Amino acid sequence: MHFKRGNISNGFRNRGNIRNRCHLPVAFLLFVSIATPLLFLVVRGLHPPITLDQIDASSLSNSQVDWREKLAIQDGNIFSKELINIIKAGKDELGPWSLDFVRKHPGSLSGKIDGLELSNQNDVNETKKPYETVAETQGNSHVTKVINSPPMDRKEKDEPPKLDNDREQIIRRQMREKRRMLRAVDLMQMNDEATVKLENAVIEHSKPVDSATLGKYNIWRKDNDEISDGNVRLIRDQIIMAKVYSLLAREKTQYNLRQDLLIQIKESQHVLGDASSDAELLFDYAEKIKAMGQLLSKSREKLYSCRAVTQKLRVLIQSENEQVRGFKKQSSFLSQLAAKTVPIGVHCLSMRLTIGYNLLPQEKRTLPNSNNLENPSFYHYALFSDNVLAASVVVNSTIMNAKEPEKHVFHLVTDKLNHGAMTMWFLLNPPGKATIQVENVDDFKWLNSSYCPVLRQLESSDTKKYYFNADHPTTISAGASNLKYRNPKYLSMLNHLRFYLPQIYPNLDKILFLDDDIVIQKDLTGLWDVDLKGNVNGAVETCGQSFHRFDKYLNFSNPDILRNFDPNACGWAYGMNIFDLKEWKNKDITGIYHKWQNMNEDRTLWKLGTLPPGLITFYGLTHPLSKSWHVLGLGYNPSVDRSEIMNASVIHYNGNMKPWLELAITKYKGYWSRYINYDHQYLQNCNLSE
Repeated sequence: MHFKRGNISNGFRNRGNIRNRCHLPVAFLLFVSIATPLLFLVVRGLHPPITLDQIDASSLSNSQVDWREKLAIQDGNIFSKELINIIKAGKDELGPWSLDFVRKHPGSLSGKIDGLELSNQNDVNETKKPYETVAETQGNSHVTKVINSPPMDRKEKDEPPKLDNDREQIIRRQMREKRRMLRAVDLMQMNDEATVKLENAVIEHSKPVDSATLGKYNIWRKDNDEISDGNVRLIRDQIIMAKVYSLLAREKTQYNLRQDLLIQIKESQHVLGDASSDAELLFDYAEKIKAMGQLLSKSREKLYSCRAVTQKLRVLIQSENEQVRGFKKQSSFLSQLAAKTVPIGVHCLSMRLTIGYNLLPQEKRTLPNSNNLENPSFYHYALFSDNVLAASVVVNSTIMNAKEPEKHVFHLVTDKLNHGAMTMWFLLNPPGKATIQVENVDDFKWLNSSYCPVLRQLESSDTKKYYFNADHPTTISAGASNLKYRNPKYLSMLNHLRFYLPQIYPNLDKILFLDDDIVIQKDLTGLWDVDLKGNVNGAVETCGQSFHRFDKYLNFSNPDILRNFDPNACGWAYGMNIFDLKEWKNKDITGIYHKWQNMNEDRTLWKLGTLPPGLITFYGLTHPLSKSWHVLGLGYNPSVDRSEIMNASVIHYNGNMKPWLELAITKYKGYWSRYINYDHQYLQNCNLSE
């Protein structure tokens, strides 16, 4: 029991010691909780809040700024420029910026307005407040002053007045307006700079025009000055624009200006005339160009409208297109008419030669070398023509380019009217050592209407009515479409003799047929060595040109034509053809021709001419020659490649623009005229010149 009592007393003693040890931590905690706020207040009193005036990187020393402030100062992008401007503008009115102020106004720095709606923003400026706020602008800084503001006590300083939000709103609005103004000024300045650049570019671009010199109204002046017809094009451009402005002047009742434009148009047209180059213009063209340019400048100032000018140009183009179509029809008619006529100089030459032939005694009318006419070892040519000048070019060009001219024989057939003239010409101008024979088609007694279908048809009343009936078309377009089929050459039997070569020259094996509108540029003897491979006709095909397909010449609506021929078959060219007369006789080519000619008595298979019946007669019997032997198109196509012309053995003036006519294509005429001696007495007497 003693032992137990002792243990109890020791237990009480231990509890007392524990209770004494617990008081020490409690006292320490109480001391720290009381001392810490006091220490914080003391430190705060010693170091007042940092204002923005004190945050100046140039005035702060490293000893006064801790690491956080150093980082903020070194980072130049921590505050935006707009935010700093707002802080500077409001610091005088709102006092120093402290952390307490930021806590109480968290939306101030973000541009939000506390206690005000956007709808009431305008009321701030319109409503008079007891304390007026005046904003003054000095340079780029804003200074806000409060007029007649009463002194504020300590409580009001701790809690900013209600008008502070209004002042902030006014400041921000003023700064926004100024930024907008500055932005607008920048944009206007940029716009002005762009306008100046554009004007300078236009001025530089317009310098080549140099309208002050001659009053030229043409933006292509530099180009026109470099070519021979620059002023011609310039005058044409001025006339076009003057017509446009005359139409605009009539619409806007500017009758005096319109009258001036019409007068100037007539004067410019008179100066221009038919000139195709500046050298052909009248001497006073420069003055007319200047006067027209000045008038067009005046018209532009009064009448110019891009839309109106465009509309008038469109109307003018449509009108010009209609006139062009009319002129094309008229030109087609006149060209067909001109192709039917004989130039007065050629007619004069034929008459004078005929007179000279008739004055010759009978024994002097015979051409030399008649013993070579049927020599099979010579090169024989067939030429059927009533044109003395054209026939002489064919013969001369062949002989001048032949390697052995003494072996060439020309069989020339003409009509009764020109037989004397043709013979007289070659008596006066013999083709060197070559042989020439001139025959009269009327001397071929075997060639009569009972044997020759085409001759019978030409003598029929129906054909005469077709050609000579007084029922002429009432319009040029209708006449032009039919006139080409009424060419007198289709009435002449000379055009159809090509289908009777074996009958005319029964003792020859091969013969080269030539038209009278060709020029020979190389030796042609190689054609006699060409293997025709059993065919009768050797000719240059014209498949590359659509108008030489069969369907362009034959009426494939006729069952006989459709059954026997291919509409897409290649055509070939007459004008230079090598014929095998032996094969001709074996295949009875003349009989085939007679058969189809009888079937076409009513002209339903093809129109008049010799190419369509030639295509039918030699269908499947034509051997294609190299295109370099025969180049066509010089009588209608101004775009024939010059290299093809130079490399061709024969050039052909097929078409209406024959080289002896005034409407000949000028650039091709030299190839033909070089074989004519214009110093010849007969040519000079008939005023025939190059």
